[in-house]
This record gives sequence, structure tokens and C-alpha cells, in this order.
Amino acid sequence: MKKRFVLASFLFCVLSASGQEKWDFLRCVNHAIKNNISVRQTDLQSRFSALNFEQTKAGKLPTLNFGSSVGYRLGRSENPTTGVLEDNNFLNLGMQLQTGVTIFNWFSRKNSIEASRLTWEADKAQTQKVQDDVALNVAVAYLQILLSKEQINLAKVQISQTQTQLETTRKKVDAGALPELNAAELEAQLARDSSSLVSAEATAQLYLLQMKALLNLDAATAFDVQTPPVASIPIIPLADLQPDAVYTMALKFMPQQKVNEIRIQSAIKSVAAARGSMYPTISAFGSLYTSAVNFKKKPVYNKVLSGYSNSGARANASGVYYPVEVPVFVDGTDVVAYYKPSAIPSQFNNNFGQSVGISINVPLFNNRQARTGWERSKLTVEQYELQKEQGDMQLKQDIYKAYNDATASLQKFSADIKSVQTAEKAYDFANKRYALNLLSTYDLLNSQNNVLKAKIQALYSQFDYVFKMKLLEFYKGQGLKL
Repeated sequence: MKKRFVLASFLFCVLSASGQEKWDFLRCVNHAIKNNISVRQTDLQSRFSALNFEQTKAGKLPTLNFGSSVGYRLGRSENPTTGVLEDNNFLNLGMQLQTGVTIFNWFSRKNSIEASRLTWEADKAQTQKVQDDVALNVAVAYLQILLSKEQINLAKVQISQTQTQLETTRKKVDAGALPELNAAELEAQLARDSSSLVSAEATAQLYLLQMKALLNLDAATAFDVQTPPVASIPIIPLADLQPDAVYTMALKFMPQQKVNEIRIQSAIKSVAAARGSMYPTISAFGSLYTSAVNFKKKPVYNKVLSGYSNSGARANASGVYYPVEVPVFVDGTDVVAYYKPSAIPSQFNNNFGQSVGISINVPLFNNRQARTGWERSKLTVEQYELQKEQGDMQLKQDIYKAYNDATASLQKFSADIKSVQTAEKAYDFANKRYALNLLSTYDLLNSQNNVLKAKIQALYSQFDYVFKMKLLEFYKGQGLKL
């Protein structure tokens, strides 16, 4: 039973390790663009704009509406066939079909459609801008993870060196060639190096958690990234990334600049649409309608009044005509049958009517609503133009700053590389002197720590240089490649 448990535990560990596939940079970016909440929210806004455009575009088509009504009247009411007020119950049926179309409105609708289309285009470009921002954040997080893993490797190398020195020193201490203090100092250094390794590993896990948040992954999900050597990351030469040329390219390719330009065009179309709404609108309309009633025949009189004149549902009483139900069959003075409605299909056919016409709507005075809307739309154009001007200026400043930062980072990285070489050379001499008992353990450890500090600083400089160069490539429209 114990063997089975050990075997099952071993298989679980193997499967867990093999299931944790390492993600490369491209996969991280694609997953973030697809699942990041900010990107999805911006995409929703773009889809709202698409629906608004379709609705506005459909506004130029004729309207067509069908209406139907059914009613039932109870108690005393007017007979629809005779006009007599009587106690009877009536069933009313009615149907109508209406249509209308705008013939001419000074291109207000046409400009509104174009403004909606441009707004949709701007929102799509805004989505691209958010995607680029997310990709840039992923690149920063990815480089931070790579840097933390390089620090882990340095910490492991440091532990290995200290462990080797401790073993050599321990032998000399046991042989009586060195005091016990030397071994104790190396043991303390080994503990500090181990602590540095733990800190570096914790930092790497923190950066991995930040990457999970960008990718919208659950914090408990097993996740790791591929760690290519930073030296293998392709970088365009700095000479090919002059700020003027990069700025010219950025004006063409950066999504935010597209957003600003398209919103200005949309606002200009909105101005034309608002101006058109201040002029008369010509429309055409038409309708088809019919109706029918149904009620239970109910005689009002059982005798025909004297002096009855068949005047179509009226009787003459002393010179005054009163509406009555018209008898349709009379046997002497007895009314045998009374008027009743025709069949409903016949009524629909008999009551069928049509109408068609043209209407002109002239806005004379509407509390300055139309004119204020037109003036407001012109101010909106100026607002977007200022936003574009400010955005272009900020972009240029960002590019020049990125170029200056990249130049400084390259120089600092070169200086840090020389510092590492000098520190390693000094440590090599110190190690040889320590082997000959010509150097104290404190001085040896100090020289060793100087090498570690120089290497860490060089790592920071290298990754900072790579990021600054990638930022310039991003502004130039080259995309992000790690």
C-alpha cells in the first residue's frame, strides 16, 4: 500500500511538472489582448458604436408600422350603425398600415450617418490603443520576470562560490592553517547568500503574480514563462531610431493619433448634421386602414311609428327626426327583422380606406435648441482639435525622452560591463591572495560582494536598455518582439 502511495505521488508530481507549460512572450501578449478586462470593456464600447451606426444608417429607410385594435363596449353607448344611444354590447375591430419617409432634410441624416460611422472607427482605433498599452505592460512584466530569474541565477552562483570557499577554508581550519573565525565568517556569508536567493525567488513569484493579473489568469493557476537570454532579444540599432524619424512614423501608426484625427472628422460631420436640422424637412406619408363592428341585434321598437319615412335610420316624429333601427322587413305594422351589421370580412372590405400625402416641417422657433446644438457641435470640433494638438505634442516629448533614456541606458550599461570586468579581476586577485593566506576573509568577502553588486547593476542596466529600445521600436510601429 505504501509503495502504491509513493508511486501515485511520483506520477502526480511528474504530471504537474509536465502540465506547467512555459509561455513565451507572444503567447502572453495574445492571451492578454483576448482576455484582459480593459480590452474587453473597450471592445464593448466599439460594439455599441457599431450598433449605433447601423441604427443611424437604417434611419434613411422608410418606416412601416402595422397596428391593430380590438375593443368591447358594455352598457349604454352609441350604436355604430344608427347613432342611437342604447344599452347594447359592441365588439370593435380596427387595423391600419402606416408608412413614412424623409424626402429631403438638407443632408442632415446623411451627415449623421457619416458621423456615426467615424465614431465607430474611432472606437475601434481606441480598442487598438488599449491593446497596445496592455502589450506594453506585458512586455514590462515579462522583462521583470526575466530580470528576477537572472538574479536568482546570480544568487545561486554566489552560493556556489561561497560554499566552495567555505569547504576550502574548513580544511585549512581543521589543519590549523587558518583560525576558526575565517570559517565562521564564510558560514555567515553563506547564510546571507541563501537569504538573498530566497528574496530573489520571492520577487520572481511576485512578478509572476502581476503577469497573471495582466493575463486575467487565476492566481492559483500554475504559470511560468520562457526565459530566453536577454542578449538574444533582437534590438534595432539606436542609429536607426532617430527621434524625428520615429515621431513621423508614430503619427501614422500610433492608435491614439488615429483616434484623435477620426474624432475630429466625426465632429465636423456632426456640425453639418446640426446645421441641416435648422432647415425645413420634407417628408411623405401614407396609410391603409379599415374597421368593423359586431353586436347582438336588439329591437328598439316593436311597431313602426306612424309617419315613418325611410330616411336611412331616422324616423319623423311630429317634424323631428329621431335615429332609430331601420327595419329590413315589415309585416303590416309588425317589425319582423331589424338592421344588423354585415359579416366582418364584408365590413373590412367596405370600410377600407387609404391616405397619402407630403408634409413640410419648418423650424421657426424652438427655444434656440437647434442653433445651440449647432454652436455646441462647432465647439466640440475645437475641443477635439486641441486634444489632437496636445496628444501630438505629448507623443513627441515621449519619443525624445525615450531616445535620451535609451542613449543614457546604453552608456550606463557599457560602464557597468566594465565595472563587472574590473570587479571580477579584483576578486580573482583577492582569491589568489586568500589562498596564500595574504588576505583576510573579510576582504575576500568584500571583493566577492563587489562582484555580485556589479553584476546585479549590470543586469538592471541591460534590461533597462532593452526596454528603452523596445519602447522606441514600439513608437516607430515595429511592434514588440522579445
